[in-house]
Amino acid sequence: MAGVADAAAPGSSGDGRRGGAPEQQQQDAGRGEQKSSCSSGESWPPAGGSGQPPQRTETLGFYESDRERKKKRSVSDLSLLRFISAELTRGYFLEHNEAKYTERRERVYTCMRIPRELEKLMFFGIFLCLDAFLYVFTLLPLRVFLALFQFITLPCYGLRDRRLLQPAQVCDIFKGVILVICYFMMHYVDYSMMYHLIRGQSVIKLYIIYNMLEVADRLFSSFGQDILDALYWTATEPKERKRAHIGVIPHFFMAVLYVFLHAILIMVQATTLNVAFNSHNKSLLTIMMSNNFVEIKGSVFKKFEKNNLFQMSNSDIKERFTNYVLLLIVCLRNMEQFSWNPDHLWVLFPDVCMVIASEIAVDIVKHAFITKFNDITADVYSEYRASLAFDLVSSRQKNAYTDYSDSVSRRMGFIPLPLAVLLIRVVTSSIKVQGVLAYACVVLFYCGLISLKVLNSIVLLGKSCQYVKEAKMEEKLFNPPPTSTPGKPLSKPQSKFKSPHGIPTDESFSASVTNQPVHQKENPTSLLVTSNSDQFLTTPDGEDKDISQDNSELKHRSSKKDLLEIDRFTICGNRID
Repeated sequence: MAGVADAAAPGSSGDGRRGGAPEQQQQDAGRGEQKSSCSSGESWPPAGGSGQPPQRTETLGFYESDRERKKKRSVSDLSLLRFISAELTRGYFLEHNEAKYTERRERVYTCMRIPRELEKLMFFGIFLCLDAFLYVFTLLPLRVFLALFQFITLPCYGLRDRRLLQPAQVCDIFKGVILVICYFMMHYVDYSMMYHLIRGQSVIKLYIIYNMLEVADRLFSSFGQDILDALYWTATEPKERKRAHIGVIPHFFMAVLYVFLHAILIMVQATTLNVAFNSHNKSLLTIMMSNNFVEIKGSVFKKFEKNNLFQMSNSDIKERFTNYVLLLIVCLRNMEQFSWNPDHLWVLFPDVCMVIASEIAVDIVKHAFITKFNDITADVYSEYRASLAFDLVSSRQKNAYTDYSDSVSRRMGFIPLPLAVLLIRVVTSSIKVQGVLAYACVVLFYCGLISLKVLNSIVLLGKSCQYVKEAKMEEKLFNPPPTSTPGKPLSKPQSKFKSPHGIPTDESFSASVTNQPVHQKENPTSLLVTSNSDQFLTTPDGEDKDISQDNSELKHRSSKKDLLEIDRFTICGNRID
């Protein structure tokens, strides 16, 4: 049995070797695969003991098999025809960046809307300037006459109030006196000598002179209204001593000197434009028109906010209206030289149209690109128009604190007194009035100016009320003017004319526009200022945090000015980066 077992054992082992040869070959093949995989950088068996085959490694976004496959690719697959066919059939989808393309389309639509919205604002603003300009010629002389008549007949009626005259009447008298004095002073300025002196200069000198005159005109307009406001307030503020009235005299001389110098400045500007019109080759006129396009370079590539753009819009309105008056002066002087021949007017007509067209084109291009680069919508011009309309409507309220012509001067920088002095000087020197018929024509012309002024004022007032209602600014009309000093905080004004629901009614709105202003007595309790200690004593501890938050919010709000607080067209107050 032992021999059989011993015989079977070698047999079984031999059979095992023979029968196990394929298994040994499979194990050897497995070891070879494991060795090759180890040499290629893969571990086998994988972690976790699973018997799954190894995964292909990813190198720079390509698998090893893909890299080998690309190496085996034939050179014919990388042919020029394959590249050209790929370029011809390559596609893309714009909806993958829908927000970007929608924004670009809205910018195009905004640029297309700018000319229409801008010209609406310009049209309304020019008629506002015309209304303030006609006021100097029509209603101001009548108001001065009524104020002087009341002052002369004052002893007959007795002194009802401490004031001899109302503040508005005092301001009107000062305006009339300044206008008359400056008109007689302008007679000592020889227009013909100035014309020949400017005509003898070279073209480059005249171009430089014209640019200097434009800068000086803006500076004069900016500082001139402050001089006039200082005179009006010094003459009308309540005074306890009679010696305080002496301070009106230096302010009056400063105002007369300013109006006279500004009128001479505008006369030189009109004379330079007249020389450009009468030049033979029109080179000076072309250079002066190209100066408007230089303005695009100086303003388009700057950062503008809404308030800065409002100041620039007011400046453009004032500049365009001033150019119209200068063109009128040039035409009057040229028609006088040609004995009022109507044929010569058609000679000047193309040049006048060219100057006006260049001004309009420059304004449209400038505002279109400013709104594009600063992401400002075209609806902002309707807000500007409502702000200008608010000035007109607020000047007719019971609580009005300024005349409309003065508010236009502060808002746009357009001061009508120097321009009116120059126009009266040019008209009186160009047109000779002789005979009864000529004086009758002057009276009829004056009546026509008054009719034009009244009609213009009625239409502007109706449109202004419409714009104010559309902008929902009625509540601001019924707020009283600020009465506290600059160092004291303003109390929150309350509306006087309100419906039971707190909304001003149309009846109160129309009545406040047509009624006369009433002198408001100051309430001493409204001017009291509560200190921090009073707030600490009267405020619970739980509300201290709320007060600090409210103060921080007020400081944050004060950093951004409202459109109604923007004064004049200058950009000195708000820096443009």
